[in-house]
Formats: sequence, C-alpha cells, structure tokens
Amino acid sequence: MARALKGIKINPKIKIEEKDGISFAVSCRHCREPLCVKGCITGALTVCDGVITVDRNRCVSCYTCVLSCPYGAVSPSDDGAVQKCELCVKTAEGTPACVRGCPNNAIVFEERE
Repeated sequence: MARALKGIKINPKIKIEEKDGISFAVSCRHCREPLCVKGCITGALTVCDGVITVDRNRCVSCYTCVLSCPYGAVSPSDDGAVQKCELCVKTAEGTPACVRGCPNNAIVFEERE
C-alpha cells in the first residue's frame, strides 16, 4: 500500500485520531441543525436531503464553519476552500468510500433516529 501511494498527495475528508490507544474516525455527523451551515457567511455550506455539502466556488475561506463545528469535522483544504465528508454523494456506488475501504469493517453507514 505504501509503495502504491508513494508520491501521491492524499487529502482525506475524514481524519483519524487516537486517544488512549484507540483510533477513531472524525467525520461529519450531518447534524439536523448544523452550526457550520448557520455560520457560513456566503452560503457555501448547504443541506440537501440531510447531507451537508460544500460549494467550493462560494467558499471564501473565512473558516467560520471550521470554528463552528463541535466535532472538528470541517477542515481547510490545500486550495483554500473547506472540506468535509459529503458521504460520497457524487459517486454512483451509494455507499461512502470509507465504509467500502475499511479493512476491519469498523466504519458503518446507517440511518439513525
């Protein structure tokens, strides 16, 4: 895996953090009343069918959403706009790539109340 990715810049939309020896994914929880969307001064963050998405053309890199997210799931990207998990809504597979690619089946995609 390391040789296959050598020289390729990876900028994941979820982060992996570790606390007390336990690794966990930090990704967008697509809140019912998202503070990141409320704080976005340009309307670059919107909710469509319960999924919070980023319009990179409208983002002015003020990072209010980064500061507003209580989960730390919104982060700056290398090109200035913010990035976050968008549940891979632009792909045809229907299941997010992190779920398909997790070798231990530790990441699940399910509806919750």
